[in-house]
Amino acid sequence: MKPFRGARGRLIMLQYWRVARMIGRGGEIGTLETLLDHAVDGRGAALVLRGEAGIGKSALLEHAVDAGHERGMRVLSVTGVQAEVQFPYAGLDHLLRPLRRALESTGSPYRMAVEVLELLGDADLPVLLAIEDAHWLDSASWETLTFLCRRVESDRIAVVMAVREGEDIDRRLAAAGIPELRLEPLLPADAGTLLDRTAPGLTPALRSRVLAEAAGNPLGLVELGGAVARSGSSALLPSSLPLSTRVEQTFGGLVAELPPLTRELLLIAALDDGGNLDEILAAAAILTGGEVPTDAIQPAVAARLVSVDEQYELRFRHPLLRSALRQQAAPGNRRRVHAALVEVLADSPARLLWHRASAVPGPDEALARELTEAAVGGGERQAVAFALAAINRAVQLSQDPAARARRQGVAAQLAYDQGDSHTVRRLMNEIDLNALRPADQARLTWLREAVFQSAWSGDDRLLTYANAVDTMRRDGEVGDAVAALTELGLRIFYSSASGPVRERFTEVTLACGLAADDPRLTSLLLLFDPVEHGATGLRRLSEFVHRVDLPATQRFDLAVATFAVGAFGIGRSLALSAAADLRAQGRIGTLASTLNTAASASLELGDVRAALPLAAEGVALAEETAQPTWVLGGRLILARAEALRGDVAAARHRADAAEQVLLAAHRLPMLALVQRARGLAALAEGHADDAFRQLFRIFDPADSAYFPNYHLHALSDLTEAAVLGGFQEELRPVVSDLEAVVERSHSPALRVALGYARAALSGDYAGALAVDLTGWPFERARLQLTYGAALRRSYRVTESRPLLRAAAGTFDALGTTPWADRARAELRATGETRRKPMDALAALTPQEQQIARLAAEGLSNREIGERLFLSPRTVSTHLYRIYPKIYVSSRAELARRITSSDVV
Repeated sequence: MKPFRGARGRLIMLQYWRVARMIGRGGEIGTLETLLDHAVDGRGAALVLRGEAGIGKSALLEHAVDAGHERGMRVLSVTGVQAEVQFPYAGLDHLLRPLRRALESTGSPYRMAVEVLELLGDADLPVLLAIEDAHWLDSASWETLTFLCRRVESDRIAVVMAVREGEDIDRRLAAAGIPELRLEPLLPADAGTLLDRTAPGLTPALRSRVLAEAAGNPLGLVELGGAVARSGSSALLPSSLPLSTRVEQTFGGLVAELPPLTRELLLIAALDDGGNLDEILAAAAILTGGEVPTDAIQPAVAARLVSVDEQYELRFRHPLLRSALRQQAAPGNRRRVHAALVEVLADSPARLLWHRASAVPGPDEALARELTEAAVGGGERQAVAFALAAINRAVQLSQDPAARARRQGVAAQLAYDQGDSHTVRRLMNEIDLNALRPADQARLTWLREAVFQSAWSGDDRLLTYANAVDTMRRDGEVGDAVAALTELGLRIFYSSASGPVRERFTEVTLACGLAADDPRLTSLLLLFDPVEHGATGLRRLSEFVHRVDLPATQRFDLAVATFAVGAFGIGRSLALSAAADLRAQGRIGTLASTLNTAASASLELGDVRAALPLAAEGVALAEETAQPTWVLGGRLILARAEALRGDVAAARHRADAAEQVLLAAHRLPMLALVQRARGLAALAEGHADDAFRQLFRIFDPADSAYFPNYHLHALSDLTEAAVLGGFQEELRPVVSDLEAVVERSHSPALRVALGYARAALSGDYAGALAVDLTGWPFERARLQLTYGAALRRSYRVTESRPLLRAAAGTFDALGTTPWADRARAELRATGETRRKPMDALAALTPQEQQIARLAAEGLSNREIGERLFLSPRTVSTHLYRIYPKIYVSSRAELARRITSSDVV
């Protein structure tokens, strides 16, 4: 089939772009124009145009660009390029090049999204981002732009992306959460109209054949109709080819009659991961053995196949042409081009490595090792697209079956770190398990458990893991062994592992030879055996909490470990400190789990006001990064927070939903978290009998929710239920068993809880309150409430009032409304009335609470946006809504109102 050439060819293509915008797409055009109108008015939004190749996405995107210009918008556009998917921020760099210098490729997508929001938000004009073939954007650009799309609701920004169909796109869009507009094939009448306008005069037989073959695809109608008009039915052969392949062949044919040197340049450009014309010409000179003039590309420019801008950046007019050139080139030719680019790119190590790997003709173990090292480094720098591309190429180049299988495992781990469970499943199915060492098989097994959310490992499997990690250590892979132990730390803790299992993991940890002051040693020993190593671990934690030089990930691991020994104040400080750095780094995946940890620590101290916005953001980010375990954990934190503030229906709903997931996965120890939420909900309602029954399950060895590691967390709640319901005798053996534990572990939380429990059994509340409870406001207030109520019932009214007043004030400040109401009720019974204060934050959503707190602390809109991954304009919009809700009109008033609600 001959391509369209000359003026007639260009006219036909131009007709297609114009006509396709009109025929059968009225509804879609209306949707796009509404989107642009909203953006101009400050109600930013994003839309994904979906459909098969040639369905009209490009025509609609061009219409959006024209409509944006008509509305006075600044239009920035980019086309995703298949050859650039392994290079972080290549697409974003091209998109923003008219506004700023090239982006740093080592940045985080989430931090970069905030920078882009600020950059665009500061523009004088509303902005349209028009992205063609977004499915071929590099991963970092995709993550940045989709994250931005979810945060433009108050900005004058519209984002329109065009993507093809495909399973990979389904998964990416499902995670992105952006509204979609799916383009369906044209209706028969509209398809006939388009064909008649672009290829008039076809015989009925040929017209019918084109309509059948094109199946409503506008590009297919235009291309096939024009080809049939010139060549007859032979243009439709072979009939077995799918439409997308046939259309790509049509575009590939557009270069057939260009000069050979021009075709060579186009192939180099198609395979190059950059678009610099001088770079392309240099590679061509190597291939041809002589200097290649700049005007050698002119025939392609004249044919409107490519454009070259003022910076000598070459861009293909249509992405299908680039794809067609790559697919149609012989393997040998592709390797020749990559080899030439290797010589040109000596100053770009990452790009050089990629082209070296693409040029090599067969297995190359040394190069595979280089790629693997680059993949691991890329993962650490968050250039995950490059990391995955590099490790997949390393797998292809591997000569050693065992090394190949290990590299596939690395790829699976990289995919898991990004929350891409589908890719993990695919990679796992491809791994030859027989080629793996036992240690690698074990790591793959626990990764499979995490991805598939299957039943958690029992003692036998856990011992197998411990032995596998010990094998790594004995083989000299101490770093891998420690990393594996860190991966397993929470699993062991929440599996309620038996003594022998904990002892074996402790033995392996100690055998790794970590220094006594290594934070990893403290974290692991506390998670594996908090009773035996609690006292030493607490001393270390008190030192680490002031270590600002520790990596944020290590501070997060330490924060998690504090829960094993009940050092919640230290845990909250470590988690909040780590979260601040993770925000600055834009490491949103780890940030999600860190926020949940900080929220849970705040709740353990009774601070519902601080916990709610932290947990809400943690859950939202965990959902965005596809971390189901942290989504579940975060929702259980929210359930406890809701119970403590009196929203018992919401708390029970979350607890019920979590229970279904945990039972299905046989993660029985975590049922303790469900029972605690239910117990707190019952306490909030004043149903002491139900509360004791729900909470006692955590302490009953015969119950599926039995979880010894959680006893220090739930003892005070159980004690309160016992006092209110008269279950002191049932409480007594629980207290007796835990006395030995606190003696060995020195757990601060257990010490405080046992002080309350002993007082409940002996009646000596004054002695319990004499202990320093400065860092435990909720526990102190609970003791004051219990003691004050006991005094009132003993007719010691005057002595009871100060205790009840103090308890009510603390509970109000913490946001634990049912407990504050109970303290006020007891106070009324003494003859004294205490007004319920207005809750300044109750009318705000968790995100609004977070913004209000940060504004009250004096942060600017830009600084708040950087913290929460929002644009300054969005922050301003939220504050505009917050002020009337809490009856303030300025930041100064906001600060006073927020401060009056907080604990001093």
